[in-house]
Amino acid sequence: MRVAMLAPIAWRTPPRHYGPWELVTSLLTEALIARGVDITLFATQDSFTSGALAGVCPRPYSEDPSIDAKVWEILHIAHLFERAGEFDLIHNQADFVPLAFSRLADTPMLTTIHGFSSERILPVFQTYRDRVHYVAISEADRHPSLPYAATIYHGIRLEDFPFDPEGSEDLLFFGRIHPDKGAAEAIAAAKAARRRLHMAGIVQDHAYHQHAVAPSIDGDQVIHHGPVGGADRARTLGSARALLHLINFEEPFGLSVIEAMACGTPVIAFNRGSMPELIEHGVTGFLVNSVEEAVAAIDRAGEIDRAACRAHVERHFTVDIMADRYLALYRSILSGRGIGEAADSDYL
Repeated sequence: MRVAMLAPIAWRTPPRHYGPWELVTSLLTEALIARGVDITLFATQDSFTSGALAGVCPRPYSEDPSIDAKVWEILHIAHLFERAGEFDLIHNQADFVPLAFSRLADTPMLTTIHGFSSERILPVFQTYRDRVHYVAISEADRHPSLPYAATIYHGIRLEDFPFDPEGSEDLLFFGRIHPDKGAAEAIAAAKAARRRLHMAGIVQDHAYHQHAVAPSIDGDQVIHHGPVGGADRARTLGSARALLHLINFEEPFGLSVIEAMACGTPVIAFNRGSMPELIEHGVTGFLVNSVEEAVAAIDRAGEIDRAACRAHVERHFTVDIMADRYLALYRSILSGRGIGEAADSDYL
């Protein structure tokens, strides 16, 4: 089986610190290669893989302002489709633009929808729903107007996230500094609970950071460490009393949520989007509806068995589970199943 894996080019694959789509693409690519799938990864030229790497964009546009995102995304996607005949299947991880190329090649195409940035992009997915197989990353993110081949949760390598049975008394916010991710709410909850808050992540919305976050960063009660990657990522996620994930949008998935639980850290999240699918209330964390409820949950975080958090991830959110389900789906598509005919039960 020859598969073209199309990664985004906002960040390197795998990313140096931030880049959730690129991270999932890399994890899946390497796991499938280990299962004997012949994969060519289409990504930035500074990416790396144990398979073949095909790239035209020299560096990620989010790291190099000289890279025009629109120009290089088109060149990147065109590069794959000019070679489409070499592959049995195209797996698109790079959002909606590649869909517009899908009828220009005979090769079957699968698209993992990592979320909808807005309702305005839906017409593209709707236009090509008779040509492209869609995968949702959570039940919460399925759109009623689209057919889906499956819902396949993201998975992580457990060995990259060592279990910390103790944690600490401090709280953690781990994500981009943006209103969607609830950085200000995490600060408010930590202050009300009178606990130190460590914050890790890129500043994505500078105006929001300036007026809602920065005034509280004092290096003592609220500490911002910037983006954290590599081994420091796991240490940061594991050494907390709880992860505060007080999101302000219908999040399609939350990698930091399952990464924290893998380390043993319970998660306190607003009950929105995919959170009820990721967190078992009262067992691996708490689903709350307000900052006040989050403060009460912080007091109860010590009731959570940290070993149960890791066991939950091991049962549901490993890279092996993700890779096996995708491989089953690949085989189903190549066997001639029509768009939308596949059932999730086929891949369980």
